[in-house]
Amino acid sequence: MSSLALSVLLSLVSAVAYAAAAIVQERVAVGASGGPSSLLRDVRWWVAVGLSGVGGLLHVVALAYGPLSLVQPLGALTIVFALPMAALFARGAVRAGPGAGRVADPAAWRGALSATAGLAGLLALTGPAADSRPPDADGRTVLAAVAFGAIAVLFLLARRVRRPVLRGVVLAAGSGVAFGVASVFTKIAAEALEVLPGRGTSGLLPAVLVTAGLAVTGLLMSQASYRGAGLAAPLATVTVVNPVVAAAVGIGLFDERFRFGTAGTALALVCGAVAAAGLVLLTTRRQPVPATVLVSDRDATRPEVGERIDVGAVPRARAHLEVEVRPGAVAGGS
Repeated sequence: MSSLALSVLLSLVSAVAYAAAAIVQERVAVGASGGPSSLLRDVRWWVAVGLSGVGGLLHVVALAYGPLSLVQPLGALTIVFALPMAALFARGAVRAGPGAGRVADPAAWRGALSATAGLAGLLALTGPAADSRPPDADGRTVLAAVAFGAIAVLFLLARRVRRPVLRGVVLAAGSGVAFGVASVFTKIAAEALEVLPGRGTSGLLPAVLVTAGLAVTGLLMSQASYRGAGLAAPLATVTVVNPVVAAAVGIGLFDERFRFGTAGTALALVCGAVAAAGLVLLTTRRQPVPATVLVSDRDATRPEVGERIDVGAVPRARAHLEVEVRPGAVAGGS
């Protein structure tokens, strides 16, 4: 197998691992009832962390065997793999009741494919600098401060948003910023390890610490983004924002450029618009509404009159309950 073919294979497996991690995270978010500390006791969450680690490791190895212009666009296939994988998973999860196993609708597919196509084109047009130089200590400090500041603003903004899907997208954008800047600091740390004239390892420890902080922040915000927002919109947002932020920082700090000069820059803007349109479609689409019923029963051991409950939560042993379905009582979706 050639190095190029191995790079493609590793990239595809990496995308599948990331997609599986996102699906597990979304399942954890559906059933989560506590704060961040409850995640540490959830085995499924650790499985998602492990899958993300495997995806990241395979991505790094793929970069060792293939060019960045090929590996990065293939990483955008994560959302394309995630939707059919989630649909297969939903067949077994749908029996768990409303809210479990939500399958992506055609609008989600159109939005996801649009975001993926735009991102792939944008990454394919981004080229390395002829003489890449890492930013100095002051530049790294400013970058870290701006990144954490932007993440804090997005987090506070998400707390003020009521729509679950929009809130999930804002949190996912913060996660994408964290992961994108973490990739930049990973590159800085890697270059600090190189024994080259004029370069030492003085920037290694700060870069590693900042990378770790951003990675943990991105993971927690990514997990929170799936609560009530489904899978497609948050995952597509992270998938797009992450490399776009990394590419923007690369252009600003590493003197990277778009290929083909002015024409390439114009085409990159078009690709960015296509990706943004996909995210807008995912954000504004109507979410499926879980069915709810009103239980009319005066037994104190049963739900109170007028209480809203999930259809899947009604025990079969209480099938004799008088259950009246009222369209006006169905909870509104996002």
